[in-house]
Amino acid sequence: MTDEPLLEKYLRLTHEALDRLRVAAPERSYLRGASDDFVSMARAYLSDAEHFRDRGDRERALAAASYAHGWIDAGVRLGLLDGGSDDARFTLFR
Repeated sequence: MTDEPLLEKYLRLTHEALDRLRVAAPERSYLRGASDDFVSMARAYLSDAEHFRDRGDRERALAAASYAHGWIDAGVRLGLLDGGSDDARFTLFR
């Protein structure tokens, strides 16, 4: 177990997840917009988390980081996003 604070752990994991995932829906499919929306929402919540952290509001920062990762996990579970076989950063469907 690491001594890394919980907020910093979730911010790091979410950054790593965003760096590793790829949009699974083909460019011209109807689902591409949904895939892009999931990534956009994750990035927006991650930005909010960092903003709250920088203001010293660690409670809101952790909540926003959790929402960011929730968008990522939901996208992976639905098949809109591909996290590969990385079950350390993504909640895989099997």
